[in-house]
Amino acid sequence: MVYGTVFYVEKLVERYFSALREVAALQQPDKPAEDSTSANSTGALPAQAVSSETLAGIDPNNTTLLATAEQHAPLQAWFSARKIDARFDYALVDTSGFFDDAARMLGEGHALYAELIDRVRFAYRKSHGWINLELANLSQKDAQAINTLCRQLYSHTFFARYHYQKPEKIVRLTLQTAPAVRQFFEGGWLEWYAFIELLTQLRQRGRPASCARSVKVVFPNEDLHELDVIALPEGQAPICIECKSGEFRRDIDKYLRLRKRLGIDRSRFIICATDLNDEQAAGLTTMYELTFVNLESLGRHLHTLMQG
Repeated sequence: MVYGTVFYVEKLVERYFSALREVAALQQPDKPAEDSTSANSTGALPAQAVSSETLAGIDPNNTTLLATAEQHAPLQAWFSARKIDARFDYALVDTSGFFDDAARMLGEGHALYAELIDRVRFAYRKSHGWINLELANLSQKDAQAINTLCRQLYSHTFFARYHYQKPEKIVRLTLQTAPAVRQFFEGGWLEWYAFIELLTQLRQRGRPASCARSVKVVFPNEDLHELDVIALPEGQAPICIECKSGEFRRDIDKYLRLRKRLGIDRSRFIICATDLNDEQAAGLTTMYELTFVNLESLGRHLHTLMQG
């Protein structure tokens, strides 16, 4: 009997996750130390892949265990079965730094911090080296929150200098010249936010998955695309999140074609746009064969997908 490539790879991925569960069971704290050694001797996958797949024993905001070839292997196999060349940068899912923490703060308080993000992004675009934030016209609560955020971001080196002129209530910030920080403010923060939200939902459901960020995919005709955030939960089709902190309407047709080429259901190909309210997101989801969400509804939609 001859099996198709996709069928063969799906069965291979199932065996991969099964092996990970076996290793995870052998590595429970109440098991003798020699159990983990025997797991490797049976040909099971390396131990460092276990926590990154089950996600149950890690802090999604502080782990290096996702940044391995083993963790990305099921996704690699899924793309290969469809003759798509997927190129991963494993370091992009290393959450031991501060990018994910900063993204969480910006995302959870986006209504208040959106102007700060826009000001920083505009300054970078115009090659300005600093910005001033005047907080006198804000409520005490909001002014304190913005000042605290700026001080925290400075402590994590997202700004080169921070100074608060208390009498005038002005925050003076010198921009960081590091390219990674500039990319973060120009949209990378939203990718980090979506990635951590996805990891959190997977962890809460206890569902093994292979996860990646900024995956470059090359189709057989050599068309190149980049997928912002993607995960392959065990027993499910991939979940793909495209992140838009600015204009996205001109890209709708591109995303429609990309979704169809990947063969992903509309509910699992998500456009997360910061400028949409719930009504607008629902309307666009009805109009197009895509799912539109905002920062608040992203988690709710992912939770629904995890129920399958």
